[in-house]
Amino acid sequence: MAFKPANNIQDLQYFGEFGGVNPSISDSSTYTFLSAKTMFDTFEGNADGCYLYSRHSSPSNLYLGEALAAMEGTETANVTASGMGAITPVIMQLCGSGDHVVSSRTIYGGTYAFLKNFTPRFNIETSFVDITKLDVVEAAITKNTKVLYCESVSNPLLEVADIEGLSKIAKKHNLKLVVDNTFSPLSISPAKLGADVVIHSLTKFINGSSDTVGGVVCGTQEFINDLRNVNDGACMLLGSTMDSLRSASVLKNLRTLHIRMQQHSKNASYLAEKFENDGLKTVYPGLKSHPSHELFKSMMNKQYGFGGMLTIDVGSLDKANELMEMMQEKNLGYLAVSLGFYKTLFSAPGSSTSSEIPEDEQEEMGLSDGLIRFSIGLDADIERTYNMMRECMEKLSIEIN
Repeated sequence: MAFKPANNIQDLQYFGEFGGVNPSISDSSTYTFLSAKTMFDTFEGNADGCYLYSRHSSPSNLYLGEALAAMEGTETANVTASGMGAITPVIMQLCGSGDHVVSSRTIYGGTYAFLKNFTPRFNIETSFVDITKLDVVEAAITKNTKVLYCESVSNPLLEVADIEGLSKIAKKHNLKLVVDNTFSPLSISPAKLGADVVIHSLTKFINGSSDTVGGVVCGTQEFINDLRNVNDGACMLLGSTMDSLRSASVLKNLRTLHIRMQQHSKNASYLAEKFENDGLKTVYPGLKSHPSHELFKSMMNKQYGFGGMLTIDVGSLDKANELMEMMQEKNLGYLAVSLGFYKTLFSAPGSSTSSEIPEDEQEEMGLSDGLIRFSIGLDADIERTYNMMRECMEKLSIEIN
């Protein structure tokens, strides 16, 4: 039977303590006990269903974590205060001094900066490789490698990771495969393809309203317990705890994710095909011209499409900036970082979300000055949007057919 992630979310039933259709929000930082012994047992982790302090856990955070684990098909999950608040504890939990990470070279700029500039302080080194070449990935593994890290669909170049292939390499060398699935929720289910840990920035598509920063780590009960351990758990001790009010807000929005992802994908697919037919250098996994189009098709949960992210290259940063400013002026979207909003968002990643990556390395990975990253919105009339975007391009003399 095919894995149906939206059904898993829908099938969870939470009642509020007064019978509300939404679970009650646990708006407390600390919890009371009727006996001192129960407090001790809870602190030691021996009292199921009891809460001690909201940095450890709260009912609201557990509700959201349970729903996200159901979506990804993992045993459980731990929500955090940001996407980076999910990524950094996972690396620190799995690696110690002298250990090594093999990572995709095209990843979110913050993740790149953490692995390139920050973890070496703890004597953790990273090799950045072309994740689409499995032989190159395997060749980079050393006796000290502990983690294989990638994004399902990479930020911002939209390279697609062969998760099943990477999983085989990880298992062969006894590594943990950690996959950031932020760009492709519902469309791709990394845990079902062999990933050990799945991460999301909840800030993006999952929340969908650009009003909340959050993250999640989905994995085995054992690994999530390790992250939450009061003595040596990286999530517990680094303190990137999600606020209960925010958890409740994300949980409400999660219930419409399947509808939103279908519309994001439909609109992005329409625009990508139009842009490519216009002769623009367009990258979108749903295009047959994408080098990993067939790979994505083989991994995807088909009803959610190829996602809402696409890129075009207009040749220069000046031209990219002019186009984005004009599109914002015409109310076609916002010149803003991030993704997953109901409006289209666009940015030049080389000078924004990937600016942490040195220019020579950007050039080597194919991240050009003129690249514009689009997070396509939920526009009801995408044909009108395309016609208006095309008018902007014509005014700026961008070469189109």
